[in-house]
Amino acid sequence: MSQFIESIKVEDQEVFLLDLHQKRVNQTFAHFGKEGSIDLSKIFKNLHHDEDGLFKLRVVYDLDKKFRTQMIPYAIPEIQDFRLIENNTFDYSFKFEDRKELEKMKMKSKAEEIIIVKNNHITDTSFSNILFLKGKEWFTPSTYLLNGVQRQNLLKKKKIKEQEITLQNIKQFSHFQLINALNDFDDMFIYPIDRINNLPGNDEYLDI
Repeated sequence: MSQFIESIKVEDQEVFLLDLHQKRVNQTFAHFGKEGSIDLSKIFKNLHHDEDGLFKLRVVYDLDKKFRTQMIPYAIPEIQDFRLIENNTFDYSFKFEDRKELEKMKMKSKAEEIIIVKNNHITDTSFSNILFLKGKEWFTPSTYLLNGVQRQNLLKKKKIKEQEITLQNIKQFSHFQLINALNDFDDMFIYPIDRINNLPGNDEYLDI
């Protein structure tokens, strides 16, 4: 049976964006025709987590409502090189625990992190949604693979906008940053666009 995963930010004993995580879990159960769900709030309370600091609460679950948890200390990664990789068939509509295809793409790219291109459109990295800076405004691709909880949160708060971002217009943006449940919108962790080492027009463009 397929297993799914939620990675939830816990900082100083406070849990973040739990309503959006719960909504995604509920939608997963409903999509596969299962009644009910698992209760993330109850799962967190039953852990009796009493440590300060930043943690990732990892909840792996299946459609029989079996689950296991891990509470893992977390630090935001700083990544040295990114690479565009094309995969027109990859589907990650649900947050599956199985990441074999993502890991295969990363190994093939020989880069620290990948940005997946699908049908000429920019989507996500292997572990996050992505934002691009043009002028003073931040945009996120309308062609995401997974509509992450942080992405939904920032769109709702109008801190970012959606835009079609393609291989043709990516060089119009000056910087980018990664967002997910553990990685907030944070100007301290932005990368210049040329940190992507095979942008269109470069000698190495999609040469993998």
